[in-house]
Amino acid sequence: MTSAVASELTADLRGFREVQRLSYACAEAVAAQLKPGVTEREAARMQREWLYERGVKDWFHRPFAWFGDRTAFVDFRIPLQFFPTDRRLEAGMPFILDMAPVHKGYTADIGYSGCLGLNPLHDKLLADLRDHRELILREVRERRSLREIYEDVDRLMVRQGYANRHRAYPFGVIAHKIDRVRERRFAPTLFGFGTRSLKGLLSDALHGHRDGWSPLWSPYKFSDHPPTPGLWAVEPHLGFRGTGAKFEEILVVTDSRDPEQSAFWLDDDLPHVRRWNEGAV
Repeated sequence: MTSAVASELTADLRGFREVQRLSYACAEAVAAQLKPGVTEREAARMQREWLYERGVKDWFHRPFAWFGDRTAFVDFRIPLQFFPTDRRLEAGMPFILDMAPVHKGYTADIGYSGCLGLNPLHDKLLADLRDHRELILREVRERRSLREIYEDVDRLMVRQGYANRHRAYPFGVIAHKIDRVRERRFAPTLFGFGTRSLKGLLSDALHGHRDGWSPLWSPYKFSDHPPTPGLWAVEPHLGFRGTGAKFEEILVVTDSRDPEQSAFWLDDDLPHVRRWNEGAV
């Protein structure tokens, strides 16, 4: 995101950026506390408690944690396998923390990849994700169809020698739209997902079906349309022989004819971007 774009963020976009930064701060704080023997369930609970203490009351989805080969969704067949398990973290093992809190009515959905100790393969996956971030932004600005961009991400992964692991998500999505959620004291969840957020996504899906677009960015025909203005939580996910890595962050799409204003990442001050800029991986 250019400094000019960043300085002109609307109040709404600043709200989304604030909750995204809060989410990544949570991920970094929890990652710093992980040690051998911690389970996925414990890591998910640590994320929930950290966010609850800072005022989060609602969710797009509650936190996930995946350790070891579960970061690459090895043998995942049904949605229940995404939920945290008693898998314990070990030295050298990769992990992913994923959370989607709603705070002050704003939603974020983030994915943080890390490793408990040294793991050169994991470092390589993290470094290679940079090309995907650049490709996605470039092709969204070119107004390629979401389906075409998805296929180009697939081709880039093949050239890099990786497997596409976001295909394991429901509907194979690489991204989905997010929006504001009205805050209420009671915030029910269903199978770990906030009911109000799900209701909003379903409403978008119904309106989109009528108007020829989808709030889900997938490899299927219903995503064969140009990027729709709004906020998209984007998560390219690489896998290689039982090791997985991804980022997830908000991409802003507008109807501006100015290329830089037509699409931009909401924030460049995020852990994976800082890592690339500092040459740490």
